[in-house]
Amino acid sequence: FDTTGYTFSVTPFDAEGMKLELDRMTEEAGVDVLFHAALTGVEKQDGRVTGAIVQAGANSIVCRGRIFVDATGNADFAVLAGAPTVLGRDGLCQPLTMNLKITHVDLDAVRAYVKAHPEEFPAIQHDPGMVDRAEQLSLAGFTGLWAKARQSGLLSFDREVVLFFETANPGEIIVNTSRIPEMDPTDPAQLSEAERIGRKQCDELWRFLKTMVPGFENAQRIMTGPQIGVRSSRQLRGAYEIAVDDIVQARHFKDVVACNAYPVDLHSPKPEIPSLHCHLKAGQYYTIPYRALYCPEKAELLVAGRAISGAFEAQAAFRTTPCVGAIGHAAGAAAALAARMTGDVRSVDVDALQDLLVSQGACLGMEAIPAE
Repeated sequence: FDTTGYTFSVTPFDAEGMKLELDRMTEEAGVDVLFHAALTGVEKQDGRVTGAIVQAGANSIVCRGRIFVDATGNADFAVLAGAPTVLGRDGLCQPLTMNLKITHVDLDAVRAYVKAHPEEFPAIQHDPGMVDRAEQLSLAGFTGLWAKARQSGLLSFDREVVLFFETANPGEIIVNTSRIPEMDPTDPAQLSEAERIGRKQCDELWRFLKTMVPGFENAQRIMTGPQIGVRSSRQLRGAYEIAVDDIVQARHFKDVVACNAYPVDLHSPKPEIPSLHCHLKAGQYYTIPYRALYCPEKAELLVAGRAISGAFEAQAAFRTTPCVGAIGHAAGAAAALAARMTGDVRSVDVDALQDLLVSQGACLGMEAIPAE
């Protein structure tokens, strides 16, 4: 369960193990994988995209096909294809974050601090003992220590709480606390600057944890993220736009291709705009409709991940890893069906798509779990 007190559960995984598993899966499926390649353009014929142009070193390569899935996260391929998109809310996106991985953390000492200072962990102060019942520790807090560090000048940026999650490896955590607001992730210059700032903030976080937080005395800094984390950027204007009410009302669609229960978790795009957090009740979940993965204008295009069609506030719920992974599964399966049949993603038989997804282990619905 989630000891940050934010949602119901977290599922740690081993990043290196996942890399190997994904390699095995693509190899078994006969996928031709091309690492270290960047999308530079598209090839079109009569307005329809027939190829993706990528640059790999000094090599310009055209990858041709009938159906294309945009999994760039920023809807880059969709833009090049001529699909309609929108950037953030009035051009403002959620803050970017650079994560920090640390190992050799004495989490028993951290647990002891939580129980001794429950007032510094607002979401779980009613039951700080839950940190002893969790198999893996996740925390959102250290508000008192954070305030002292800010006053001393050790930290140059502000955040409500220090947020970290233990991975599948004991004593290893990922810190998700840096904050870089008012940056456009689709602008290469701004994205590069955000990454530089993110690494600087992570260095401040490391010094703060190492010198002020019990349990980090013998910790070792492993790495910052391979690139800056982006919460939101462009959204496809699809055949259906997921609304925030679809999330908070736990709406179930007939053309469901994925399920999720993560709440609306909107980080303020700028200081004067408030954050938004809307939680579901125990046992509730909402679904992602297939219509949000394509647009009426492009027969050959599907969009996966956080860039599917949705309102700015709604995207703040379905943007997280478990959900975007399920959406990616759905997009891949739909692309295969469309390529084998009419070549039009808009005419995919949704019943056949759902049957295929379920046969491959996807969860498209369940009985509500009674509230405790």
